[in-house]
Amino acid sequence: MDTIRPLLQPITASLPAPIKDLGISLIGSHCYTSLIENIDISDTACIKLGVSKGLGIGIIAASSIVKIPQILKIINSNSASGLSLLSTLLETGAYAISIAYNFRNGFPFSTFGETALIVVQNLVIAVLILHFTGKGGYAGVLIAGFAAAVYALLGGDVVSEKAMTVLQASTIPISLASKVPQIYTVWKEGGTGQLSAFAVFNFLAGSLARVFTTLQEVDDPLILWGYLGGAILNAVLTAQMVYYWDSSSSSKSKKRTKKSLKAIPDTKTPETPARTRSKGEAEVSMETAVLTDGGSKAYAPGSGKGSLRKKSRKA
Repeated sequence: MDTIRPLLQPITASLPAPIKDLGISLIGSHCYTSLIENIDISDTACIKLGVSKGLGIGIIAASSIVKIPQILKIINSNSASGLSLLSTLLETGAYAISIAYNFRNGFPFSTFGETALIVVQNLVIAVLILHFTGKGGYAGVLIAGFAAAVYALLGGDVVSEKAMTVLQASTIPISLASKVPQIYTVWKEGGTGQLSAFAVFNFLAGSLARVFTTLQEVDDPLILWGYLGGAILNAVLTAQMVYYWDSSSSSKSKKRTKKSLKAIPDTKTPETPARTRSKGEAEVSMETAVLTDGGSKAYAPGSGKGSLRKKSRKA
């Protein structure tokens, strides 16, 4: 590194002002000077902070699309099977409280920003579940109630700081409880249904990364224990996804087979009623009339009973 540092320092020391300001806003002036300008990789504290900030930004970026595959899967299948409405609502409520708590305490946005994006996607999923379970009329009530709750949480006049701390503590059991109905639904149905593997795996990775960023940047045990509990239950849900992977694939193939069989038209030849033969056709039923001398002669349609009788007399 000592041989490369003299070559890189002139570049890192003369970065444009917008880039420098962004770096300082993320990791602070001291760590920016240490890591970027001086390229000091022995500064462990700043390296941990830099990794934490990078993970936080990555989580926020990934969370912007983490549940999009789930939404598309529900829409394309016209079904919300395998999804728990209760689980979605509990998770959304816990996230809303956590957003308000972090915002009111002035914690860095990189430590909780993804929850705001996930809440919006959760509301879309909840509306879709209501729609496909025949309860679409409650969607408006859900959105209005959630908006009123968020307004109350963000405003200090409605919810005091002490009450906010109590609510944040309650997010730990709420977050844990939000995973239980989903885990039970998967176990009960013996498959993951329309549950998105992309969302499940990314939630596990995100919750584990959040434990690290919280340890580095937020000195609050309430938030740390919440992320730890969520990571454990996300691991259980991920294990279910892996365990039921084959059963989900086989059920999908069975559905496709049933659909293809329904699409094949009935090719059975309709039975035609037997035609009653006339008296003349019953007497001459073959195209070849067998003669008494053992030969055969092609039968002409015009010839009748008289011609056959004459042949017999000559014989």
